[in-house]
Amino acid sequence: MALLILLYVFAKMPLMTLASVGLAGGLIVRTWLTSSRRRVKLGLSAAYLGVMVFQLVFNAVVLFPMRGWTALYYPTKLVALALLLLPLYVERFVLVQHQDDFYMPSAADASAISFAELRRNRERVRQSMQQMTKMTQSMSVKHLKTVLSDLPRHSATRYINRGTLTPAYFDDATATLADEAVYLVVSNTGSPASEIISAFTQKQYNHVSLAFDHDLATIISYNGGDNVYPPGMNAENLEFFHQKPDASVLVYRLPVARQQKQLMIDKIAEINREGSAYNMVGLVAKHSYRPNIMFCSQFVYTMLQLAGVAYFKKSPGEVRPTDFIELDYYKKVQFDYEITF
Repeated sequence: MALLILLYVFAKMPLMTLASVGLAGGLIVRTWLTSSRRRVKLGLSAAYLGVMVFQLVFNAVVLFPMRGWTALYYPTKLVALALLLLPLYVERFVLVQHQDDFYMPSAADASAISFAELRRNRERVRQSMQQMTKMTQSMSVKHLKTVLSDLPRHSATRYINRGTLTPAYFDDATATLADEAVYLVVSNTGSPASEIISAFTQKQYNHVSLAFDHDLATIISYNGGDNVYPPGMNAENLEFFHQKPDASVLVYRLPVARQQKQLMIDKIAEINREGSAYNMVGLVAKHSYRPNIMFCSQFVYTMLQLAGVAYFKKSPGEVRPTDFIELDYYKKVQFDYEITF
């Protein structure tokens, strides 16, 4: 920890480069001292080298050009330090999570290894390599630059989005009261923020929205405003979800009473008047500085809690988009339909 603090405060390009190269080199040497098969050693070595190259490109293209002239330099440096730890995450994921012994086994241990175990270990490494490739693609320099350049539009302490929902929106929402259901929309949008989040959650779907009608004309969530509105609570449309060729949307129906639906609509109107902001900090800290500062899954869960229809127990700041599907132990929601693009 002390070393990371020193790097954060004092490290310039040569020292960050030395740290990246040194860590990758040390892990590669350590890998080749094990008794793993040659293909495993080559695969892990390639992963460490790939992460190292990505770190060097990020530092040279994104981080250090900011030094001395932009307030984003130090927040971006935190990202660089997180990337510096990425090879350790690879090691832990491949060798600790899967309970593989990293050190050289004894002769008795080696003689007990079966061909089936070798095949299973090879499959684990293959899957881990695929996940690493996906993570590298998700955390591309382009995605990171897009997210970092968008940070000045956000606020973790004050409401910056007010009145973006029009009276027409509330007319449409109120007109759905005869349909005693709300619709949970879990999406794989392909936005830069969604792709970066997926690198850490290892989930395909990383955004959730709420709609009051089957056709999603009243869909709403917390988002970045799509460069049209300030980050916070905003209405959405299908174009918002189509940010990559294989984007997809899953729609689930949750039965609610008319009064419960009206409670949610009234609360959304209140937030629209008071103001809101997207809880970017809360994605990590799991905390909101003010009540109307939320992220997407936090918002949807809060609405369900308010109406008394939350079907799993979790702190709102801990809820992830896929929880609305994976934690539905009592089958409260019903799959309605899927949208592909």
